[in-house]
Amino acid sequence: DLAPRDPSGTSDPFVRVSCCGHTQETAVIKKTRFPHWDEVLEFELAQDEPGDSMLSVEVWDWDIVGKNDFLGQVKVPLDASGPTEGWFQLLPFPSSTKEPGGQLGSLRLTVRLLEDRVLPQHCYQPLIQLLAEPLCCPGQPAASTALAVLEEVTSGDSRQDVATKLVKVFLAQDLAVPFLDYVITRELTRTADPNTLFRSNSLASKSVEQFLKAVGLPYLHAVLKPVVNRIFEEKKYVELDPCKMELSRGRRVLGTRISFKGSLSEAQVRESSLELLQGYLGDTVDAIVGSVDKCPLLMRVAFKQLRRRVEERFPSPQHEEVQYFAISGFLFLRFFAPAVLTPKLFGLREQHAEPRTGRTLLLLAKALQSIGNLGLQPGKEPWMAPLHTILLPSITRVRAFLDSLIEVDSTQATAGEETVSVAPFSPSATIKEGFLHAREAEEPSLLPRFAFKKRYFWLSARALSYSKSPECQERSRIPVGHIRAVERVDEGTFPQPHVMQVVAQDGTGQLRTTYIQCKSAPELWQWLWALRQASSANGAMLPTCHPGTFRTARWTCCLQPNRAAPGCSRTHSAVALDEWSDPLDPAAAAQSLYGHLQRAGTRLW
Repeated sequence: DLAPRDPSGTSDPFVRVSCCGHTQETAVIKKTRFPHWDEVLEFELAQDEPGDSMLSVEVWDWDIVGKNDFLGQVKVPLDASGPTEGWFQLLPFPSSTKEPGGQLGSLRLTVRLLEDRVLPQHCYQPLIQLLAEPLCCPGQPAASTALAVLEEVTSGDSRQDVATKLVKVFLAQDLAVPFLDYVITRELTRTADPNTLFRSNSLASKSVEQFLKAVGLPYLHAVLKPVVNRIFEEKKYVELDPCKMELSRGRRVLGTRISFKGSLSEAQVRESSLELLQGYLGDTVDAIVGSVDKCPLLMRVAFKQLRRRVEERFPSPQHEEVQYFAISGFLFLRFFAPAVLTPKLFGLREQHAEPRTGRTLLLLAKALQSIGNLGLQPGKEPWMAPLHTILLPSITRVRAFLDSLIEVDSTQATAGEETVSVAPFSPSATIKEGFLHAREAEEPSLLPRFAFKKRYFWLSARALSYSKSPECQERSRIPVGHIRAVERVDEGTFPQPHVMQVVAQDGTGQLRTTYIQCKSAPELWQWLWALRQASSANGAMLPTCHPGTFRTARWTCCLQPNRAAPGCSRTHSAVALDEWSDPLDPAAAAQSLYGHLQRAGTRLW
């Protein structure tokens, strides 16, 4: 509800955020008083720089001619104890003598100050070995292990973070499956009623959920992305709830509503919605049941262990359904359905769905939940009943899919029971890999649309390597120790979006720039995070760089004609990402677990 500043009765708002002398701005959203930015602005502050500082968030109306109009501001104190979030009333400038006419509207935002000191990886090896003891020596009393104590002293609010960090630590040690097997076994011993199995937000439930997100994201994209993209593109009207149906037919032309004779009946809307939903659901189920070979081996091994433990705990034939539901509950209720409901949070789309598409995704997610429940818990809404006849054949197919999913080699599936050792995180281990498009800065003869070539990239703590395919042995290599900057490239510099640059020093001491194009914004941020993390200990990092490219005898960003001119934009050394989307960083994960134990204080003793 921002104040109108343009003759059209709207505004072109953007937000300017200032903190400790640093300023950033959001994009401009044209002709609206109800903008939705959904942007993350990150400020990298020096140690002790925040102090008692305030974060200034100002909303402005962008004007192509003349000065921008002020719309209101919010002042937020920086606090490392936790995030500040909510709706904040926009206020005028304190020096303003003119009272604003009416309210200035409000702004929803989250401010989070992260402060951590991470030691070199070898410093955390004793802690990791302590946490891994019950996995290496299974004979210990379950209640006396460090993992059991960590679960005991962490509350529900912090349990998800603990689970995420434990999964990352044990993935880096190749102990993820034994870890999940341990926490699942503990959960099963505490469960008397199979109908309540994994329903709470226990460490076991959260750990399996975070494991799926960390390991199975490419698999999720391969399965769901085609259907989700089609729903976004088609924008069909789907509704089964009679209380929410739009029965009138019409369209708007130049702001005037033109109605046609008659209107759609409730039965017609329901029939067309069922037909559309059946099509989307059918394609989704087809993709899922046909994805056994695409599912990561680690996930399949973990599910086989899960089913085996549930069968040992509830061996009665009357509990046979529980063995299926234990897997489908995680795979459908905590993985597939949430991704359909909020595709942006899982990297399936770059923007949130508009209301009509969001409603279709919600109904499809409800249908997937019903399938994940295997018909044991039918939906509460009576208007979902017509969908049940469609769901029953899908449930039968899903059972067969779950049987096929756990048919993995027995030696791989029992790896969690063998003697395992805890080794430091290997420098040669692959931190991140995948197909990207790359071009060198020294390629002026190539046309822009042909300059980027598809290459398969590997990143380890030692080098960034790439070749024509994963199987190709002939690889180009950029030593991580030679990297001097990893930065985004301004949108519009190249015809392709989501481009970053890696500036590295070659053997002669010259700086060489490699431009890399990613498929999406989330993928771009993940690669930025991984590369900056890997090169964080490098000396002689560049303080500035050019966010454009040198073309037609000048830089596209600052128009300087000298190729060797100093950079016009400050470089960065970190990226803030979602809790599970960043690559492996066992030192940071171990530091976070150590922090949880420290904060437990008296409870720990």
